[in-house]
Amino acid sequence: MAVLYGIHSVEQALAAGRPLERLLVARPSERGRVERLLAAARAASVPVRFVRRQELDRLAGTREHQGVAALVGAKQYADLEELVGGLKKPALLVLLDGVEDPRNLGAILRTAYCAGADGIVLPERRAAGITPAAEKASAGASEHLTVARVTNLNRALERLKEAGLWLVGLDERAEKSFTEVDYTDSVGVVLGGEGKGLHEQVRAKCDFLVSIPTFGSIRSLNVAVAAGVVLYEAVRQRQSREAKPR
Repeated sequence: MAVLYGIHSVEQALAAGRPLERLLVARPSERGRVERLLAAARAASVPVRFVRRQELDRLAGTREHQGVAALVGAKQYADLEELVGGLKKPALLVLLDGVEDPRNLGAILRTAYCAGADGIVLPERRAAGITPAAEKASAGASEHLTVARVTNLNRALERLKEAGLWLVGLDERAEKSFTEVDYTDSVGVVLGGEGKGLHEQVRAKCDFLVSIPTFGSIRSLNVAVAAGVVLYEAVRQRQSREAKPR
């Protein structure tokens, strides 16, 4: 069992129909939202237990739980073929090459979901998974977005290219700006880990390498911020294409 914490994270887990073993509630600081959550839990036949706040601190491993936690089964990842089979046209995927901070992963999940992405691909090794901290940072987006975890990211990139996706890698060394690429076709946005960027083999498999212009002595953005910049360029281009008269 895992511990999911935070009002919004637990709300979205319930809304998505994820099985909850038990809801644990301390004296709430946001009474109205917690009362609505209690009603939803009882409607879903989820047992509710009232505990001391210190117990929630210990279970969640943080004080940032808003007085709410739930015992849930571990997050189930999709198979890559399952993800590929469910892609719409034009597809929009996010592929992460070694993002290790669960808060960054959660923020990327939230942005990807809001931008209408079809899913996210994560490597199994040397990368953050969908932990409670990532789920909290995703504000519930992890419950609604398909996440595939693969043993070999390079092979996954090859499979996605076979499926018709263009791969756009974000690299601070690239001369091409992120706005110079066409995102209106099926695209996979490939983002490297904190401080390391893309591995060379991953970099070599990208069809395009792009950078986000920065000014001053800091050359790159936080990976979660960079994901938002590029994904919403894709949204802008796709909306512009749809708005054009046929």
